[in-house]
Amino acid sequence: MAAPLQIGFVLFPKLTQLDLTGPVQVFARVPGAVVHLLWKRIEPVPTDSVLTLTPTTTFADCPQLDVVCVPGGAGVDDIVNDQDVLGFLRHQAEGARYVTSVCTGALALGAAGLLDGYRATTHWAARDCLAPFGATLSTERVCIDRNRVTGGGVTAGIDFALSLVSILADQPTAEAIQLVIEYNPAPPFNSGAPETASPAVLALTRERMAPFQQRRREAVARAAQRFKAGLKLGV
Repeated sequence: MAAPLQIGFVLFPKLTQLDLTGPVQVFARVPGAVVHLLWKRIEPVPTDSVLTLTPTTTFADCPQLDVVCVPGGAGVDDIVNDQDVLGFLRHQAEGARYVTSVCTGALALGAAGLLDGYRATTHWAARDCLAPFGATLSTERVCIDRNRVTGGGVTAGIDFALSLVSILADQPTAEAIQLVIEYNPAPPFNSGAPETASPAVLALTRERMAPFQQRRREAVARAAQRFKAGLKLGV
């Protein structure tokens, strides 16, 4: 009997729950897969919405994962400078088959030094935050570069998960899961990307996000300094 496929998602306060729950719904339907929700302690973790999530495993008790995934959200601004989280990601990446993220979770991978020399994607509003970690920006909805698989913003997590299932298992398995969850998107508006949103909607969104983006850039700048210092020291 084949060993179960171990898939782990890192939790953290103020994560965007759909970054996580979309892929979890997909991976939970993969035959033989065990999905872990991971945090430092077994305690409720608040998301950036009304939902609270409960970890199933701590970092210390986590088995070696086949797939490690970091979702995004406002809380990424904190974990890019959290050495417990970054150390866990580095440790797991040594033995993982795939090192992955959804949305701005890519910034945590970058801060851990795991995207240096790789192509990666992230939420459109955080694209300028990848280069400081040595990553090459991709604007694909799902970017696959060797064993680094990154998804774009929020809803791209489902596309990311289905794409990875087609690699971990096969395309028919991924297609069957897509059918079961009736993933057949037909958005009521064509405003889901900066390239298709109207100038007025884009301007309004950028204005509302500006304070949050400034905080993120400051957090990324601190993390990037540590990343570059580590490169100089060879660590």
